[in-house]
Amino acid sequence: IMGDHVHAKGEWMVEYKYMNMYMDGNRVGKHRVTDQEAIGAPGPPPGVVIDGIRTNAGATPTKITMEMHMAHIMYGASDDVTLYTLAVLPSLSMDHIRGDDNPPRGSSFRTHNSGFGDTAFGALLRLYSTPDHDFILNLGCSVPTGDIFRETTVPTSGRSLQPLPYAMRLGSGTFNFRPGFTIRKFWDWYSWGGQIQTDIPIGRNYRGYSVGEEFRLNSWTSVLLTDNWSVSMRGQHVWRTAFDGADPTANNLIISTNVEEFRGGYWYSLGLGSQAIIKGHYFNAEFVPTLYQNLDGIQLATDYAVIASWSKSW
Repeated sequence: IMGDHVHAKGEWMVEYKYMNMYMDGNRVGKHRVTDQEAIGAPGPPPGVVIDGIRTNAGATPTKITMEMHMAHIMYGASDDVTLYTLAVLPSLSMDHIRGDDNPPRGSSFRTHNSGFGDTAFGALLRLYSTPDHDFILNLGCSVPTGDIFRETTVPTSGRSLQPLPYAMRLGSGTFNFRPGFTIRKFWDWYSWGGQIQTDIPIGRNYRGYSVGEEFRLNSWTSVLLTDNWSVSMRGQHVWRTAFDGADPTANNLIISTNVEEFRGGYWYSLGLGSQAIIKGHYFNAEFVPTLYQNLDGIQLATDYAVIASWSKSW
Protein backbone atom coordinates (compact mmCIF):
# COMPACT_ATOMS: atom_id res chain seq x y z
CA ILE A 1 0.00 0.00 0.00
CA MET A 2 1.47 3.33 -1.06
CA GLY A 3 1.02 6.34 1.23
CA ASP A 4 0.25 4.33 4.38
CA HIS A 5 2.98 5.81 6.59
CA VAL A 6 5.09 8.92 7.22
CA HIS A 7 8.73 9.34 8.26
CA ALA A 8 10.44 11.35 10.97
CA LYS A 9 12.06 14.66 10.09
CA GLY A 10 15.22 14.13 8.02
CA GLU A 11 14.55 10.42 7.40
CA TRP A 12 14.82 8.96 3.90
CA MET A 13 13.33 5.80 2.43
CA VAL A 14 14.03 4.17 -0.92
CA GLU A 15 11.91 1.34 -2.30
CA TYR A 16 11.93 -0.90 -5.33
CA LYS A 17 8.62 -2.57 -6.13
CA TYR A 18 7.80 -5.14 -8.82
CA MET A 19 4.28 -6.05 -9.97
CA ASN A 20 3.12 -8.61 -12.51
CA MET A 21 -0.58 -8.57 -13.47
CA TYR A 22 -2.08 -11.30 -15.65
CA MET A 23 -5.34 -10.95 -17.60
CA ASP A 24 -6.80 -13.85 -19.57
CA GLY A 25 -10.04 -14.23 -21.54
CA ASN A 26 -12.80 -11.73 -22.25
CA ARG A 27 -15.73 -10.85 -20.06
CA VAL A 28 -18.93 -8.92 -20.65
CA GLY A 29 -20.23 -7.59 -17.35
CA LYS A 30 -19.89 -10.51 -14.92
CA HIS A 31 -19.84 -13.27 -17.55
CA ARG A 32 -16.98 -14.93 -19.42
CA VAL A 33 -17.10 -15.19 -23.21
CA THR A 34 -15.03 -17.42 -25.47
CA ASP A 35 -12.50 -16.07 -27.96
CA GLN A 36 -14.88 -17.01 -30.79
CA GLU A 37 -17.75 -15.16 -29.11
CA ALA A 38 -15.50 -12.15 -28.60
CA ILE A 39 -14.83 -11.97 -32.34
CA GLY A 40 -18.41 -12.77 -33.33
CA ALA A 41 -19.98 -15.24 -35.74
CA PRO A 42 -18.12 -15.93 -39.02
CA GLY A 43 -19.17 -13.99 -42.08
CA PRO A 44 -19.43 -10.30 -42.85
CA PRO A 45 -19.47 -8.08 -40.98
CA PRO A 46 -17.23 -9.65 -38.31
CA GLY A 47 -17.36 -8.32 -34.78
CA VAL A 48 -19.69 -8.30 -31.83
CA VAL A 49 -22.32 -5.74 -30.88
CA ILE A 50 -22.57 -4.63 -27.23
CA ASP A 51 -24.73 -1.69 -26.16
CA GLY A 52 -25.14 -0.77 -29.81
CA ILE A 53 -21.37 -0.69 -30.42
CA ARG A 54 -19.84 -3.07 -32.97
CA THR A 55 -16.23 -3.96 -32.24
CA ASN A 56 -13.55 -6.68 -32.64
CA ALA A 57 -13.98 -6.74 -36.42
CA GLY A 58 -10.22 -6.77 -36.85
CA ALA A 59 -9.10 -8.78 -33.80
CA THR A 60 -9.88 -9.61 -30.21
CA PRO A 61 -7.39 -9.55 -27.33
CA THR A 62 -7.06 -12.90 -25.58
CA LYS A 63 -4.63 -12.17 -22.75
CA ILE A 64 -2.23 -9.53 -21.48
CA THR A 65 0.73 -9.58 -19.12
CA MET A 66 1.65 -6.29 -17.47
CA GLU A 67 4.94 -5.99 -15.65
CA MET A 68 5.77 -2.85 -13.73
CA HIS A 69 9.03 -1.77 -12.09
CA MET A 70 8.62 1.07 -9.57
CA ALA A 71 11.15 3.31 -7.82
CA HIS A 72 9.75 5.06 -4.74
CA ILE A 73 11.54 7.72 -2.68
CA MET A 74 10.21 9.32 0.54
CA TYR A 75 11.68 12.09 2.70
CA GLY A 76 10.52 13.38 6.07
CA ALA A 77 10.31 17.16 5.68
CA SER A 78 9.03 17.28 9.27
CA ASP A 79 7.66 14.79 11.76
CA ASP A 80 4.19 15.34 10.28
CA VAL A 81 4.93 15.95 6.57
CA THR A 82 6.57 13.39 4.27
CA LEU A 83 7.34 14.14 0.63
CA TYR A 84 7.44 11.38 -1.98
CA THR A 85 7.94 10.64 -5.65
CA LEU A 86 7.21 7.47 -7.63
CA ALA A 87 8.62 6.60 -11.05
CA VAL A 88 7.25 3.60 -12.96
CA LEU A 89 8.51 1.53 -15.88
CA PRO A 90 5.66 -0.59 -17.34
CA SER A 91 6.03 -3.38 -19.89
CA LEU A 92 2.87 -4.63 -21.66
CA SER A 93 2.47 -7.71 -23.86
CA MET A 94 -0.96 -8.49 -25.37
CA ASP A 95 -1.95 -11.59 -27.34
CA HIS A 96 -4.72 -11.46 -29.98
CA ILE A 97 -6.52 -13.53 -32.56
CA ARG A 98 -7.62 -11.95 -35.84
CA GLY A 99 -11.25 -11.45 -36.73
CA ASP A 100 -10.91 -10.44 -40.39
CA ASP A 101 -9.83 -12.61 -43.30
CA ASN A 102 -6.63 -10.87 -44.35
CA PRO A 103 -4.37 -12.04 -42.69
CA PRO A 104 -6.22 -15.32 -42.03
CA ARG A 105 -9.08 -15.18 -39.57
CA GLY A 106 -8.20 -16.88 -36.30
CA SER A 107 -4.43 -16.42 -36.64
CA SER A 108 -2.63 -14.99 -33.63
CA PHE A 109 -0.24 -12.13 -32.99
CA ARG A 110 1.32 -10.30 -30.05
CA THR A 111 1.93 -6.59 -29.51
CA HIS A 112 4.33 -5.10 -26.98
CA ASN A 113 4.97 -1.70 -25.47
CA SER A 114 7.32 -0.52 -22.71
CA GLY A 115 8.93 2.63 -21.40
CA PHE A 116 8.35 5.25 -18.72
CA GLY A 117 4.88 5.66 -17.26
CA ASP A 118 3.44 8.71 -15.53
CA THR A 119 5.41 10.05 -12.55
CA ALA A 120 3.73 10.70 -9.19
CA PHE A 121 4.59 13.35 -6.60
CA GLY A 122 2.96 14.28 -3.35
CA ALA A 123 2.98 15.01 0.36
CA LEU A 124 1.68 12.84 3.18
CA LEU A 125 0.28 14.87 6.09
CA ARG A 126 -0.09 13.26 9.50
CA LEU A 127 -3.35 14.78 10.72
CA TYR A 128 -3.49 12.99 14.06
CA SER A 129 -1.32 10.43 15.78
CA THR A 130 -1.21 8.49 19.04
CA PRO A 131 0.78 5.36 19.95
CA ASP A 132 -2.21 3.35 18.70
CA HIS A 133 -3.54 5.40 15.75
CA ASP A 134 -2.43 7.21 12.61
CA PHE A 135 -4.56 9.45 10.36
CA ILE A 136 -2.77 10.43 7.15
CA LEU A 137 -3.89 12.69 4.29
CA ASN A 138 -2.29 12.12 0.88
CA LEU A 139 -2.08 15.20 -1.36
CA GLY A 140 -0.75 13.57 -4.51
CA CYS A 141 -0.64 14.20 -8.24
CA SER A 142 0.89 12.70 -11.37
CA VAL A 143 2.50 14.28 -14.42
CA PRO A 144 2.19 12.86 -17.96
CA THR A 145 5.63 11.37 -18.56
CA GLY A 146 4.20 8.17 -20.11
CA ASP A 147 3.94 7.87 -23.91
CA ILE A 148 0.32 7.61 -25.10
CA PHE A 149 0.83 7.28 -28.87
CA ARG A 150 2.92 4.57 -30.54
CA GLU A 151 2.31 2.69 -33.77
CA THR A 152 2.98 -0.88 -34.85
CA THR A 153 2.73 -2.95 -38.03
CA VAL A 154 2.28 -6.27 -36.18
CA PRO A 155 -1.55 -6.54 -36.50
CA THR A 156 -1.36 -6.07 -40.30
CA SER A 157 1.67 -8.38 -40.75
CA GLY A 158 3.82 -5.44 -41.77
CA ARG A 159 1.48 -3.93 -44.37
CA SER A 160 0.57 -0.71 -42.54
CA LEU A 161 0.96 1.14 -39.25
CA GLN A 162 -1.75 1.12 -36.58
CA PRO A 163 -1.74 3.03 -33.27
CA LEU A 164 -1.60 0.85 -30.18
CA PRO A 165 -5.02 0.77 -28.47
CA TYR A 166 -5.81 2.40 -25.12
CA ALA A 167 -5.01 -0.71 -23.08
CA MET A 168 -1.44 -0.75 -24.44
CA ARG A 169 -0.58 2.90 -23.73
CA LEU A 170 1.91 3.79 -21.02
CA GLY A 171 0.28 6.82 -19.39
CA SER A 172 -2.77 9.01 -19.13
CA GLY A 173 -1.46 12.00 -21.07
CA THR A 174 -2.92 14.37 -18.46
CA PHE A 175 -2.00 15.88 -15.12
CA ASN A 176 -3.95 13.90 -12.53
CA PHE A 177 -5.08 14.81 -9.03
CA ARG A 178 -4.57 11.89 -6.61
CA PRO A 179 -5.89 12.67 -3.12
CA GLY A 180 -6.20 9.91 -0.54
CA PHE A 181 -6.72 9.19 3.15
CA THR A 182 -5.33 6.43 5.38
CA ILE A 183 -6.22 5.31 8.91
CA ARG A 184 -4.24 2.76 10.89
CA LYS A 185 -4.72 1.22 14.36
CA PHE A 186 -2.16 -0.85 16.26
CA TRP A 187 -2.32 -3.49 18.97
CA ASP A 188 0.49 -5.50 20.58
CA TRP A 189 0.67 -8.23 17.95
CA TYR A 190 -1.55 -7.10 15.07
CA SER A 191 -2.73 -4.00 13.25
CA TRP A 192 -5.54 -2.85 10.98
CA GLY A 193 -5.62 -0.22 8.26
CA GLY A 194 -7.94 1.33 5.70
CA GLN A 195 -7.24 3.61 2.77
CA ILE A 196 -9.21 5.54 0.14
CA GLN A 197 -7.13 6.52 -2.90
CA THR A 198 -8.30 8.33 -6.04
CA ASP A 199 -6.86 9.14 -9.47
CA ILE A 200 -8.71 11.93 -11.29
CA PRO A 201 -7.52 13.33 -14.65
CA ILE A 202 -7.60 17.10 -15.17
CA GLY A 203 -8.93 17.92 -18.65
CA ARG A 204 -8.13 15.96 -21.82
CA ASN A 205 -4.75 15.04 -23.25
CA TYR A 206 -3.32 16.10 -26.62
CA ARG A 207 -4.95 13.06 -28.27
CA GLY A 208 -8.41 14.37 -27.33
CA TYR A 209 -9.45 12.12 -24.43
CA SER A 210 -9.03 11.61 -20.70
CA VAL A 211 -8.75 8.25 -18.99
CA GLY A 212 -11.46 7.23 -16.54
CA GLU A 213 -11.53 8.33 -12.93
CA GLU A 214 -10.38 5.66 -10.46
CA PHE A 215 -11.49 5.12 -6.87
CA ARG A 216 -9.66 2.51 -4.80
CA LEU A 217 -10.67 1.30 -1.31
CA ASN A 218 -8.31 -0.96 0.64
CA SER A 219 -8.56 -2.48 4.11
CA TRP A 220 -6.04 -4.84 5.63
CA THR A 221 -4.99 -6.73 8.73
CA SER A 222 -1.41 -7.64 9.60
CA VAL A 223 -0.44 -10.21 12.24
CA LEU A 224 3.00 -10.29 13.84
CA LEU A 225 4.35 -13.85 14.02
CA THR A 226 7.82 -12.98 15.34
CA ASP A 227 9.65 -9.73 16.06
CA ASN A 228 10.70 -9.52 12.38
CA TRP A 229 8.05 -11.45 10.43
CA SER A 230 4.35 -10.83 9.80
CA VAL A 231 1.57 -12.00 7.47
CA SER A 232 -1.26 -9.90 6.07
CA MET A 233 -4.62 -10.09 4.33
CA ARG A 234 -5.99 -7.21 2.26
CA GLY A 235 -9.30 -6.59 0.51
CA GLN A 236 -9.31 -4.19 -2.42
CA HIS A 237 -12.26 -2.56 -4.22
CA VAL A 238 -11.57 -0.67 -7.47
CA TRP A 239 -14.07 1.41 -9.44
CA ARG A 240 -13.19 3.00 -12.81
CA THR A 241 -15.30 5.13 -15.11
CA ALA A 242 -15.32 5.18 -18.91
CA PHE A 243 -12.97 7.42 -20.89
CA ASP A 244 -14.10 10.93 -21.76
CA GLY A 245 -13.56 12.00 -25.37
CA ALA A 246 -11.77 9.92 -28.00
CA ASP A 247 -8.49 9.64 -29.86
CA PRO A 248 -9.47 10.17 -33.54
CA THR A 249 -7.11 7.34 -34.56
CA ALA A 250 -8.72 4.82 -32.16
CA ASN A 251 -10.99 2.87 -34.51
CA ASN A 252 -13.42 1.09 -32.17
CA LEU A 253 -14.66 -1.14 -35.00
CA ILE A 254 -11.27 -2.84 -35.17
CA ILE A 255 -10.86 -3.94 -31.55
CA SER A 256 -12.65 -3.59 -28.21
CA THR A 257 -9.59 -2.07 -26.49
CA ASN A 258 -10.24 1.02 -28.66
CA VAL A 259 -13.77 1.56 -27.30
CA GLU A 260 -13.86 4.42 -24.80
CA GLU A 261 -17.10 3.19 -23.20
CA PHE A 262 -15.48 -0.20 -22.48
CA ARG A 263 -12.75 1.02 -20.08
CA GLY A 264 -14.69 1.13 -16.80
CA GLY A 265 -16.02 -1.36 -14.28
CA TYR A 266 -15.67 -2.75 -10.76
CA TRP A 267 -13.05 -5.19 -9.42
CA TYR A 268 -12.68 -6.87 -6.03
CA SER A 269 -9.47 -8.69 -5.13
CA LEU A 270 -7.91 -10.29 -2.06
CA GLY A 271 -4.23 -9.85 -1.22
CA LEU A 272 -2.37 -12.50 0.79
CA GLY A 273 1.05 -11.29 1.86
CA SER A 274 4.09 -11.74 4.05
CA GLN A 275 6.53 -9.14 5.35
CA ALA A 276 9.99 -9.50 6.90
CA ILE A 277 12.69 -7.21 8.30
CA ILE A 278 16.21 -8.57 7.78
CA LYS A 279 19.14 -6.50 9.06
CA GLY A 280 17.23 -3.25 8.58
CA HIS A 281 15.91 -4.14 5.11
CA TYR A 282 12.16 -4.52 4.66
CA PHE A 283 10.85 -7.20 2.26
CA ASN A 284 7.25 -7.70 1.18
CA ALA A 285 5.54 -10.24 -1.11
CA GLU A 286 1.85 -10.53 -1.96
CA PHE A 287 -0.37 -12.67 -4.15
CA VAL A 288 -3.56 -10.87 -5.25
CA PRO A 289 -6.25 -12.96 -7.02
CA THR A 290 -9.31 -11.17 -8.41
CA LEU A 291 -12.42 -12.66 -6.81
CA TYR A 292 -15.14 -10.62 -8.55
CA GLN A 293 -15.39 -8.22 -11.47
CA ASN A 294 -18.19 -6.53 -13.36
CA LEU A 295 -16.87 -4.89 -16.53
CA ASP A 296 -18.41 -2.24 -18.75
CA GLY A 297 -18.74 -3.73 -22.23
CA ILE A 298 -16.29 -6.42 -23.34
CA GLN A 299 -12.87 -6.40 -21.68
CA LEU A 300 -10.10 -8.77 -20.68
CA ALA A 301 -10.71 -10.29 -17.25
CA THR A 302 -8.10 -9.74 -14.54
CA ASP A 303 -6.96 -13.06 -13.07
CA TYR A 304 -4.29 -12.15 -10.50
CA ALA A 305 -1.32 -9.98 -9.63
CA VAL A 306 1.96 -10.75 -7.88
CA ILE A 307 3.69 -7.94 -5.99
CA ALA A 308 7.13 -7.89 -4.33
CA SER A 309 9.14 -5.04 -2.84
CA TRP A 310 12.32 -4.12 -1.00
CA SER A 311 12.82 -0.92 0.99
CA LYS A 312 15.39 0.66 3.26
CA SER A 313 15.09 3.65 5.59
CA TRP A 314 17.80 5.70 7.25
